[in-house]
Amino acid sequence: MRLFGYGVVSGLAKVSPVDPAVRRLVTNRFRFRRLGVLPAIIGVALATVGFNVETLRCAAEPPRASVSPLPGGTLDSQTQSETTASSAGWAAEALAEAVQHDERLRARLGLDFAAYRTSLDELPIGVFDSGVGGLTVLEQLLTIDQHDNATGRPGPDGIADFQNESFIYLGDQANMPYGNYAAAGREDYLRQLILNDAIFLLGRRYWPAVNAANPVDDKPPVKAIVIACNTATAYGLDDLRAAIQRWDLPVPVIGVVEAGSESVVRMLSRDTSAAGAIGVLATVGTCSSEAYPRAIARAAGQRGRRLPTVWQQGSLGLAGAIEGAPTFLVPPTALSEKYEGPAVANGAAPIDPALAAVYDFDPDGLIGDPDQPQSWRLNSIENYVRYDVVTMVENYRRSGATQAIEAVVLGCTHFPYESERIHAALLRLREYRDADGKQPYRELIAPEVQLVDPGVLTAQQLFRQLFLERRLSRTRQEAKPELHGAFISVPAPQVAADLLTEEGGFRSDYKYGREPQIDSTPDVRVVPLQPTALPASAQNLLRQHAPITWESLTQTVTQ
Repeated sequence: MRLFGYGVVSGLAKVSPVDPAVRRLVTNRFRFRRLGVLPAIIGVALATVGFNVETLRCAAEPPRASVSPLPGGTLDSQTQSETTASSAGWAAEALAEAVQHDERLRARLGLDFAAYRTSLDELPIGVFDSGVGGLTVLEQLLTIDQHDNATGRPGPDGIADFQNESFIYLGDQANMPYGNYAAAGREDYLRQLILNDAIFLLGRRYWPAVNAANPVDDKPPVKAIVIACNTATAYGLDDLRAAIQRWDLPVPVIGVVEAGSESVVRMLSRDTSAAGAIGVLATVGTCSSEAYPRAIARAAGQRGRRLPTVWQQGSLGLAGAIEGAPTFLVPPTALSEKYEGPAVANGAAPIDPALAAVYDFDPDGLIGDPDQPQSWRLNSIENYVRYDVVTMVENYRRSGATQAIEAVVLGCTHFPYESERIHAALLRLREYRDADGKQPYRELIAPEVQLVDPGVLTAQQLFRQLFLERRLSRTRQEAKPELHGAFISVPAPQVAADLLTEEGGFRSDYKYGREPQIDSTPDVRVVPLQPTALPASAQNLLRQHAPITWESLTQTVTQ
């Protein structure tokens, strides 16, 4: 029996999910690893609870109830602790150990640890996200010039910081968005997905096409990994660093949360007597992890600043709407698709009818009777932005806060695509007048409120680390940074049709109902990204906001 076969994702047979007793057993396996008795113990335990070791699969359960945001725009700590199991992380740890000790598993994953025993200077840099949002970070990596390449000192020198470097990008499109897994009670599964992303980048294997007969092993491994996803950084950074240390690989891992936190603290007033206030607009998963409040507090302490107020808004839908996910954004002809965005009856993202004038939703992006808020369904990116901005600031107002929000961290890599809309919504809300002519939000939003894109500082941090460790390319070709390859995950051919949407993606109840399991049958394949296969909305965003990345994607496909 092997733990976690190739792909390490959900199985397809509809039988019982992993029993909690088995989960505890696998969690405790590390206490007995040196006794040599684990296989027998697990075998007996599985037989006791009635599992067939060879065919263990995960049922597609309905997702658990989402954790509702409190009036303060954050998550109740007790509810959060109940959502996050005490054994969270057992699946990622089990996978890391299996990779370490099982040579045949490494072969199936295309992992060649021997490749890391030679010079790594000319290997590409890996970047991954849960979808195409991380391409905003890749755009920064391909274009940034904020250092002297010869000395490493801050300041542009007219040469791209990552001259002669190449990049490999992975978007886990089939499993996106990551931000909803924790709220659905699937943190362990999320952390397993994140480690799988890194394993793909470290390995050589991919599928040339979704229906290909066999995978190929000609992708180069990477010398560094950038987690271009806030939720993945929040939940998986420690797991990934621990795994790489366990595998004894000289691969640095950079996450966007620390970079964004450092950047926003720099923006605050240098008056140490004034703490200031920071908004964080992120996914529900990132907010529930409390990663940004902790990282901002750490950065403020290091700079001798007073701890600022950090106010979070867990967005349920904006990232999906930006990518054109049909559960959040649909053409009028597809209204039968299940809607999961903000609604009066959605406890995880409730629309407050009393705030209708404040939301000021665009009628062209609203489905339902304009006079019946209970029927409303948001159907444009503009309206998702207005909902999240109003909800964040209104909840901040209700908390009794008086400090103006000086900066808002775009805590999801999808959100920089819509930075202009988000900034406009903040300024519009600042000037809003109610029926009595009052301006309830004017003093709560700084007149020059700034947006923080963590991608910029992530690129800076990566350059500094590779420069100091002398791992930048040593070639003298003076070539521009290039995209060596881009890949996305797609549902595997054997996935049953009733588990897929009309567009071919996983149904939400299946996606968020999966559990980590002992299985060798993946439900996704990683294939080369075909830019023209992306939703039209995503293509337009890339052309407009990440033109170098878009050009690189199209050139990579034609090579």
